[in-house]
Amino acid sequence: MALSGEVGLRLLLCPIGSNIVVRTACCSVGTILPVYSTFKAIESKDENEKQKWLVYWAVYGSFSIAEMFADKILCWFPLYHHVKFAFLVWLQLPSTNGAKYLYMSRLRPFLLRHQARLDQILESVNSEMSQFVSDHQVEFRFVRTLFMKTVALVNQTVKEIIHPVPTQANRAIEGPPESIPDSQSDNED
Repeated sequence: MALSGEVGLRLLLCPIGSNIVVRTACCSVGTILPVYSTFKAIESKDENEKQKWLVYWAVYGSFSIAEMFADKILCWFPLYHHVKFAFLVWLQLPSTNGAKYLYMSRLRPFLLRHQARLDQILESVNSEMSQFVSDHQVEFRFVRTLFMKTVALVNQTVKEIIHPVPTQANRAIEGPPESIPDSQSDNED
C-alpha cells in the first residue's frame, strides 16, 4: 500500500510529467470530494458542516469564474496545475480553513460592498430570461419533443445492441425461395 501511495504522489508532483494526472487530481479534489462531503453534511443535519461547505462552494465558484477568464494566460505558467491542486487542498483542510479565510477576508466584503448593484443585475437577468422563455415556448416544446424522440431512439438502439433479436435469413436480399412445381418433379423421377 505504501508503494502505491508513493507512486501516486510521485506521479502527481512530478513537474515534468503529464498534466493529465494533476488535472484529474484537481477535478477530484475540487469537485468530487466536496460533492460527497456536501451530501454527507446535508444528510447529517449538522448546520456547521452545511455552512462550511456552502462557504467552500462560494469560494470555489468565485475561483472558477476568475480562472475561466485567466485560464488562457495561467495555463502557460509552469506548475500552474500543481499550484491549483495545492490551493484546492488548502481551501478544504480543516487545519487551515482556507475557504472560510478567503470568504471572510475577500469574498464577503466584496459582495457586501456591491450587493445592491449585483441584486439589480440578477433581477435584470432573471427578467430577461423569463421574457426569453415565454417568447420562445414553441421552440422549447419542439426541442423537448426532438430530445425525447432522440432519447427513445438511442434507448431502443442500445436495447437492440445489448439484447439482439435473432433474425431469420434475410429474404429481402435473397428473394423468395424457388418452388418447383410438383408435376415437374414427378417427371424427373
